Amino acid sequence: MKALLRRDLMLAFRAGGGFGLGLAFFLIVTVLVPFSVGPQSDLLARIAPGVLWLGALLACLLSLDRLLALDLEDGSLDLLATSPLPLEAALSIKALAHWLTTGLPLVLAAPLLGVLLNLPGPGYSWLVISLALGTPALSVIGTFGAALTVGIKRGGLLLSLLVLPLYVPTLIFGAETARRGASGMDPSTPALMLAGITLGVISVMPFASAAALRINLR
Repeated sequence: MKALLRRDLMLAFRAGGGFGLGLAFFLIVTVLVPFSVGPQSDLLARIAPGVLWLGALLACLLSLDRLLALDLEDGSLDLLATSPLPLEAALSIKALAHWLTTGLPLVLAAPLLGVLLNLPGPGYSWLVISLALGTPALSVIGTFGAALTVGIKRGGLLLSLLVLPLYVPTLIFGAETARRGASGMDPSTPALMLAGITLGVISVMPFASAAALRINLR
């Protein structure tokens, strides 16, 4: 499992597909929003939590089509399916590698980008907490979508259509946690709901991903 995680991390850093592309997309979305809504600091402060969460979600989505496609092309996916390591564990490791190379950099960069959107001071810590709680769920759900569409030519659009509805609860409670934190309200309820969603996804979704991948590899 450590060797698989190390291999996926090295491939992600060498290709630059997850780490650099996700951060660049997140930055572009955040920079373009003030141009579209105008230099109204009060309006930017109100929409900042939602915009930052939506940008993080789309940045995670951007790299999902590469999550299993490269392994299918070089044949390593067949080796993983027939190895002694359970496929559920292998896909969990791949989801972890995706989060480390895509989700974690977004969590660390979010406070810096919050400055561009005039995010209120109390909101920074809750923005980081909400992204740290929610982005692992995005990677695990994305792995399920990648397992469903692996082997389909130009399956990126289909993957997005399948995964985006499953992302909605995470987006709602993640943005609500950051919004309540920024406005001085108690964000504990949406934060607990967000943590519950992530734990539920991590405990169930790898089995669904493994089942979908076994069907596609037959």
